[in-house]
Amino acid sequence: QVQLQESGGGLVQPGGSLRLSCAASGSISSINAMGWFRQAAGNAPGRQLVAIILSSGGTNYADSVKGRFTISRDNAENTVFLQMNSLKPEDTAVYSCYALLQSTASPDVSPYWGQGTQVTVSS
Repeated sequence: QVQLQESGGGLVQPGGSLRLSCAASGSISSINAMGWFRQAAGNAPGRQLVAIILSSGGTNYADSVKGRFTISRDNAENTVFLQMNSLKPEDTAVYSCYALLQSTASPDVSPYWGQGTQVTVSS
């Protein structure tokens, strides 16, 4: 079994900062990528990519968060972080951790998701 445990969500005023963490645990053989997606209430489509970091260290960000959010990773702890600065009301959403990994139970590389954490930006 593989689990992704998120922490760090909450309520913050516009212009404020939050830091999200996500730790992957369980029967993990290797991790190809970790990242964050978000979904705002009542909006379609579904979850949208916020940021992702590859095992090589390469990163990719949504245009809407470039220059404000920074993704980083602790490979030894199988943990990914999302530092969110200059937060805006439109950043309000449920943020879900994502990992593309191989478990010890299968040779396949598969996606795994955390349960999601609410981020609310409001005065």
